Amino acid sequence: MNLYHRKDGRWEGRITKDKEQGGKRHFFYFFGKTKEEVIRKMQKKKNQKQSQKNTMLTVTFSDAFQKWFQNIQISIKESTRSNYAMKAQKHLLPAFGEMELCEITADVIYAFIDQKQKDGLSNRYISDILILLKTIFKYISRIYQISNPMTEIAPLKKKTSEIQILSQNHAKELQQTLVKKASIPSNLGILLSMATGIRIGELCALQWKDIDLEKRTLTVKKTIQRIQCANEFAKTKLILTEPKTESSKRIVPIPEYMVEILQKHVKNSSIFLVSGKEKPMEPRTLQYRFARILKNGKLPSVHFHALRHMFATNCIQLRFDVKTLSELLGHASVETTLNKYVHSSFAQKAMLMDRLQLLV
Repeated sequence: MNLYHRKDGRWEGRITKDKEQGGKRHFFYFFGKTKEEVIRKMQKKKNQKQSQKNTMLTVTFSDAFQKWFQNIQISIKESTRSNYAMKAQKHLLPAFGEMELCEITADVIYAFIDQKQKDGLSNRYISDILILLKTIFKYISRIYQISNPMTEIAPLKKKTSEIQILSQNHAKELQQTLVKKASIPSNLGILLSMATGIRIGELCALQWKDIDLEKRTLTVKKTIQRIQCANEFAKTKLILTEPKTESSKRIVPIPEYMVEILQKHVKNSSIFLVSGKEKPMEPRTLQYRFARILKNGKLPSVHFHALRHMFATNCIQLRFDVKTLSELLGHASVETTLNKYVHSSFAQKAMLMDRLQLLV
């Protein structure tokens, strides 16, 4: 027992905690005026640790997860709650659910990662699952006073592939096709996405009341997404909810050419712009329509999200400052804008390289 009389007249005692990553030891410290007082405090802590250790023998990961999930539900969005539940039901609970908390070590988690890679999951998706597991174990380690095995898990390497976007000529062809048939609400929506970089979920949630043609602005304050249902008859459902982050809520100026196009097709304030009805269009449906337009126009096949990347790249080429562009896109930081949404063409790279001169 570590117990001694201090120079200041008090007694001090300490009890070893569990070892952390790397084997470093940490301690609980106790102080008192008398030796007996410190011994009582130390014995009380030892009894608590033994009680917690006994409890740990019966607590499974499933039990701890349910307790964590119940506590966090009131503080997260419905879409986040659905995402957590899906990842837990599909990946975490089948792997760890019946295991006692003390059995889940770093080796067990690495074996889980290895199996998910063999199942064909990308490192990016596995990393998303591990982020959730890390959040759960942060709660578990605090509530049950155990070491967190996630502290020993190294981040996975993620493959970064640059998204394919349309060339300027192909973008021009697409734009001209859409302008000719802008009376079709979905075409009008695609044009607006090219002009503002708005996300597909935000675009599908946009109503005419969110567009002020006099001020030449649109207000992003909601988004549409499909989520997994819990304890309901349907497997999934479409929800109209707030954007993904606070920075995503924004007012975006509309280019003058786009205002002129919109003025020709104005609808009642309650009408959704993309669907042309009082009921919104699902983002997946808009993706299908976009793909069909590209195919019919014999244009390269790109994802709808490429329009957002094209908008960002064009803005940089037009010398927009990055801070302004970041706010237009609804990003929380300029790093996201630069790292994910700015693409330079090979022609631009070649032009810039030609500026280099032989040293004389």
